[in-house]
Amino acid sequence: MSEQLDELTEMVRDERLTELRRALEEHAVGDIVDFLERLGVRERAVAFRLLPKDQAVDVFDMLDQALQHEIIEGLKDVDVALFFDALDPDDRVRLMDEMPASVARKMMRHLDPRERSLTNIVLGYPSSTIGRQMSPEFVAVPEHWTVGQALEKVRRAGADAETLYTLPVVDRQRLLKGVVSLRVLVSAEEDEAIEELMTEVDSVDADLPAEEAARLCADRKHLAMPVTDSEHRVVGIFTVDDALDILERAESEDAARHGGAEPLHRPYLSTPVLRIMRTRVVWLFVLAIGGTLTVQVLDVFEATLSQLVVLSLFIPLLIGIGGNTGNQAATTVTRALALGDVSTRDALKVAWRELRVGATLGSTLGVLGLLGVGFTYTWDIGVVIGLTLVALCTLAASAGGLMPLLGKKLGADPAVFANPFISTFVDASGLVVYFLIARAVLGI
Repeated sequence: MSEQLDELTEMVRDERLTELRRALEEHAVGDIVDFLERLGVRERAVAFRLLPKDQAVDVFDMLDQALQHEIIEGLKDVDVALFFDALDPDDRVRLMDEMPASVARKMMRHLDPRERSLTNIVLGYPSSTIGRQMSPEFVAVPEHWTVGQALEKVRRAGADAETLYTLPVVDRQRLLKGVVSLRVLVSAEEDEAIEELMTEVDSVDADLPAEEAARLCADRKHLAMPVTDSEHRVVGIFTVDDALDILERAESEDAARHGGAEPLHRPYLSTPVLRIMRTRVVWLFVLAIGGTLTVQVLDVFEATLSQLVVLSLFIPLLIGIGGNTGNQAATTVTRALALGDVSTRDALKVAWRELRVGATLGSTLGVLGLLGVGFTYTWDIGVVIGLTLVALCTLAASAGGLMPLLGKKLGADPAVFANPFISTFVDASGLVVYFLIARAVLGI
């Protein structure tokens, strides 16, 4: 497949547009999306205009919102209205979040009253909530209806619904009572009552954070979940594919911040070089400033180093082990926070557990350090390295486990407190511990 994408890219760059149009018609929508994500802004616009209208609508729907925005900027108003109207309300709102407010308002005016009303429902919720991610297009069936009535409604309204596999069941006040699956309906007798077929349901409040709702949907393996308002009335539906998209974005953010960068929020090959640079440069400045702490520690203990230069040989080793130990703990706890395995209330449990893990790791590495350095240099130096490893691993694991919880308590992304800050903290504090132990053991 990679060779085919490379061949399509060459057609764009060589301006073999007629050949490219015929080639694109033979590819699936998903393959065309992958192809467009590899192109620059101008080349992407050229390739997109070659697609037949129906195919272009499907491709546009699957693109990231950032790329949709770039394509819209290069289209005529009549084409923009076509693609904008073809989107589902929740996808439309995510695209509007990428647009300038003036352009978004202009696009809303082109919508028909029904689509505008549905879009406004989603727009009414804060951007971080599941209400902003749900679809207001769903088929709800009253509990007092029969199977025949419900199937007739599905036939009439099903074409516009986000999903038909899970149907919310409501009472006369539209309060959520349960769900019934389409599979159950088509297998039942037409005169059976819905209330006899419905099952209990997991639902989410529209104001619930989107990632929390997505985690619940994925963990409980639902195809879809009803979204309700504060009075438990159904206002939307939330499908597993939306849940997976949210979790993928959250994982991408965590992975980027663990590595000391900001997430790109768009495919890598379509991201401008300057934008990639901006996502990384801030954290490099933070790390550079934090690194001055290490320099200050070395300056304070310069006299100790001058008396026994061999101590300086082990600084990279100790810094590396301490930083990795802290990052291991932080990554584990950050993941546990995301999965809901721990919360900020569990800080003492996490600290005690990581302290024991760190002490055990430090003892194991300390024995190896004692023996290895003792045989290679002197046993006094071996004792210093062994004790430092015990103390350093214990300190690093404890701090690494607690910093994500601190970040969560402060309302920050726990991942931010992982790699960059752990490394800075452990480097400085680890060197202090190292030189204090060296002074005590060696008497210098």
